[in-house]
Amino acid sequence: MTPFERMQARLAGRQVDRPPNFDIFMTWAARRTGRPLREYYLDYRVLVDANMYVIEHHAIDLVQAISDPYRETADFGAEIEFPEDDMPLSVVPLLQEPEDIQKLVKPSPYTGRRMSDRLEAIRLFREKVGGEYPIMGWVEGALAEATDLRNINNLMLDLVYRPEWVEELCEICVEVAIEFARAQVEAGADIIGLGDAVGSLVNPQMYRRFALPYEQRIFAAVHEMGALCRLHICGNTNKIIDAMVESGADIIDLDHMVDMEGAVARYGDRVSFCGNFDPVSVLLQGDPEKVYRATMHCMEIGGPRAFSAAGCEVPMDTPDENLRAQSRALEDYGRRVLTTA
Repeated sequence: MTPFERMQARLAGRQVDRPPNFDIFMTWAARRTGRPLREYYLDYRVLVDANMYVIEHHAIDLVQAISDPYRETADFGAEIEFPEDDMPLSVVPLLQEPEDIQKLVKPSPYTGRRMSDRLEAIRLFREKVGGEYPIMGWVEGALAEATDLRNINNLMLDLVYRPEWVEELCEICVEVAIEFARAQVEAGADIIGLGDAVGSLVNPQMYRRFALPYEQRIFAAVHEMGALCRLHICGNTNKIIDAMVESGADIIDLDHMVDMEGAVARYGDRVSFCGNFDPVSVLLQGDPEKVYRATMHCMEIGGPRAFSAAGCEVPMDTPDENLRAQSRALEDYGRRVLTTA
């Protein structure tokens, strides 16, 4: 099976040769290019080269245009620093005061420097592996983008003291996200991933008010364009799993502290869950046998639609042998299922 065929079959709950590996690679892949991280973030050709290295050396089932959370933020006009060989930093929030929202100008994905760079990456992926590997684009969820524009500490206070203002900001952010998603699908993305990490930091009622409605709108637009949706919320999402399922995502990532078995028991017939072993204690710090066991366990409890991945991004210094152990577990699991079918 090709990775694209494997993904489609798994989403439908059909038999596959092995479960798809949907690990998220960013800094790990960037390091393998031998180029400074700054170039990976700012030059789509380096990002594509990094992903090509990943699929050429490991049994990974997608290429991905994700790199950092500041694509939209930078094109809104925020000052983002790109150290030579470190991750980008938001120097000061663009919206230092609530009144600054009046100055916001929605960026275009076609002319914004960093958003258009992602479009170029997707086009190049399409040239190289389109139809064989799923191509994953990415947008920030409305609440996540609001957080990037405002700063996490400020936004947490805003949620309590000026909730209507947060909704006004999220409305701006969701419109940008939908246009960015549309442009990525037009460029060749098969999947749009959506990051909404702040969703795990608010209570379920706030998540349903300030995150879920915007996720639903973005995913509805993506589905209308004919692409798939992947929802990624870092952290402990046990209390919002039911709401995340309502988002309309086809694939929902679960971090390592989330009860995957319970989520699958309740919603495994509606969505594919992806995960969910610990990216640090297992993938980075564990030995190959530990990675093998963790991968096998997740597939055993994940059901016939589950995808494999660490609970979050593959850490930069993860040993190659641990990634190979994950792949070996998936191959062995696939053979076992085929033998007993």
